[in-house]
Amino acid sequence: MKILFALSIILISTAEDGFARPKNLIRSRRTVSPGLHSHGIRDFYGHYCQQRQTCCPGRDDSCTVRYLDTVCYCDLFCNRTISDCCPDFWNFCLGTPPPPSLFQDCRRNNQYFKSGATYKENCNLCTCGKDGKWHCEENACLINEELIKEINIGNYGWKAGNYSQFWGMTLDEGIRYRLGTTKPSSTVMNMNEIQMSMEPTEIFPVRFDAREKWPHMIHEPLDQGNCAGSWAFSTASVASDRLSIHSMGHMTPELSPQNLLSCDKQNQGGCNGGRLDGAWWYLRRRGVVSDICYPLGSQGSGPMVNGPCMMRSHSVGRGRRQATMQCPNPYSESNDIFQTTPPYRLSKNEKEIMKEIMENGPVQAILEVHEDFFVYKGGIYRHMLVMERNPEKYRRHGTHSVKIIGWGEDIGHRGEQNKYWLAANSWGKNWGENGYFRIARGENECEIESFVVGVWGRVSMEDMHHKK
Repeated sequence: MKILFALSIILISTAEDGFARPKNLIRSRRTVSPGLHSHGIRDFYGHYCQQRQTCCPGRDDSCTVRYLDTVCYCDLFCNRTISDCCPDFWNFCLGTPPPPSLFQDCRRNNQYFKSGATYKENCNLCTCGKDGKWHCEENACLINEELIKEINIGNYGWKAGNYSQFWGMTLDEGIRYRLGTTKPSSTVMNMNEIQMSMEPTEIFPVRFDAREKWPHMIHEPLDQGNCAGSWAFSTASVASDRLSIHSMGHMTPELSPQNLLSCDKQNQGGCNGGRLDGAWWYLRRRGVVSDICYPLGSQGSGPMVNGPCMMRSHSVGRGRRQATMQCPNPYSESNDIFQTTPPYRLSKNEKEIMKEIMENGPVQAILEVHEDFFVYKGGIYRHMLVMERNPEKYRRHGTHSVKIIGWGEDIGHRGEQNKYWLAANSWGKNWGENGYFRIARGENECEIESFVVGVWGRVSMEDMHHKK
């Protein structure tokens, strides 16, 4: 680029006075050049002169290397103007650091930046100030490395990990986008509890996993992404399992959370949060289709979209409904509607919850999620007050909903008995223990035993024959 510009000057000079002075004109051009590094050295660690393997003595206008959208020089003349030397000229050719005059205010990783430059440090944006210092936001990040370290060196019974899908998010964003269940109203919380018929001496196994009792009928965790839709995911997942179990495997649909997110609009917020009682009402009165028929992200890019409902149904008698529209997925062979009976609330008693799971299948539970739950990697979770000494912004919680599929016990290193629930989350299989987590049982840890719901799949002989 510089040589072409110099040649144009040569032609103009020759036309005006009849004399061509290429060397002086090129020298003049290089001398008055605005410089390659007027905005600070870019690609500080790039190999340019080193790539040529030689540096040129004196002045050599052919001693160049391609540099971004132009060329840079490796001859000693470039050091006179400090305007067009390659980034590694000083280190490679002279064995000295670049002149400070090339740098702009702030330094980071041995690179210098001009005032106004920015970079992202996890969830905080840092800006180079005129005082030569970096000024960073002070948000509490969802992935807090201090929190992870303290949990892992402590003897808390569980381990923490760093998740790439959470990196760069603030803690407030995690609460806002990764949960999404509205805490049940006082009216719903006060609904009558179903009392299980139990013998005083009834004994339960030490360990129970619904996946082992009902193979191929318990549906695996999905990923709600940055959609505050746990209300739809947990409801669809529990209903899927219950329909499979109660139909004795004749119907094993994975019900569509997207159907609920997009079509259950009555006092629901889709990916902005929703109510469990509203979700179950929709499943009872309207019903939903399978995930194959109405897959996640059916209305656009991304895993979840708050878009128009693409599935309608009408009554076909005795409370049953039938789809009136084709599946959003044109390759689906069935647009069958699946429904449930009204949900029922279980007692807070752990034995009654265990009996319900063992006899009728997984249940739905609300969970109060705190900042440390996001980094759960494995073990028996209990909320730890690790961040208590930090400002309040580092401590956040919000309501979530999950599916409990079983229970178990572990023996601690001191010989103590550690009881736990086994539950499925909706943050994908690379979170926790392959998408599942264990949490302390019998202590109402994070309110997991405060509101537990079961339901019966609406199954008729006609349904079993038709969907077999």
